[in-house]
Amino acid sequence: MNVGTLHLVATPIGNLGDMTARAVDTLRACPVVCCEDTRHSGRLLQHFGISPERMIVVNEHTEYDATRTIVELLMSGVDVALVTDAGSPGISDPGELVVAEAVRAGIRVTAAPGASALVMALTTSGLPTRRFAFEGFLPRSGVQRNERIAAVRDERRTTVIYEAPHRLQRTLDDLLAACGPQRRIVVTRELTKLHEEIVRGALGDVVAQLAESEPRGEYVIVIDAAPEPTAATDDDIVRALREKITAGTSTKDAATEVAEQLGVARRRAYELALDVKRD
Repeated sequence: MNVGTLHLVATPIGNLGDMTARAVDTLRACPVVCCEDTRHSGRLLQHFGISPERMIVVNEHTEYDATRTIVELLMSGVDVALVTDAGSPGISDPGELVVAEAVRAGIRVTAAPGASALVMALTTSGLPTRRFAFEGFLPRSGVQRNERIAAVRDERRTTVIYEAPHRLQRTLDDLLAACGPQRRIVVTRELTKLHEEIVRGALGDVVAQLAESEPRGEYVIVIDAAPEPTAATDDDIVRALREKITAGTSTKDAATEVAEQLGVARRRAYELALDVKRD
């Protein structure tokens, strides 16, 4: 039986000049193109003179039903291309389920790689790139968000986070509270576009700087790894806590700052800070 191929096609994250020749050729060769938004992808296809026989919407609302249709088309011998609004399909965008089901059905899956906000932000950040963790979009609230923020705080690799403009300030505030003001961070927005911006510095300084501007565009946050743990003793922790609390720093802030400074668990620093406060 002749089975089609699923082609994952990366599209520009902003600048149309980043569309590869291979991506254009692949889209022209596939009779079916799957996308998040037919209006958005339709403009892209029109720009490159591509007119597929059929377009299928694959987004968070349709992905399960659309996946069945796509697998059926592939099994009938039709080649299918999958794109998202920007970047590579399946990275914080629809596509993961489609690929999983295609692989499960024994269908060939390949890709025409291209622009990636994740890779661009990471490589331009100036932070270590040899090992990194990708968090995508953080949960908006609740226990899951707290757990993910804590994971970023303790992560020993550079971490990359995606964020929408209306949630940027809250996420930066949460990272500041968890990681302390000295952790290095890079905040990028509108990558490859006319108003591309990259802000680098200590977390406290960057939060203060961005608080003065209105968030616009899509953001990628790159945050440095947690410091390696030190052999600080309880006496070292208590000594540092006492200095800060005597100077007027609150118990909570003193614990956070000392934990970051000495590379110890914040919970342990807070427990000792309560003892210092009682004394």
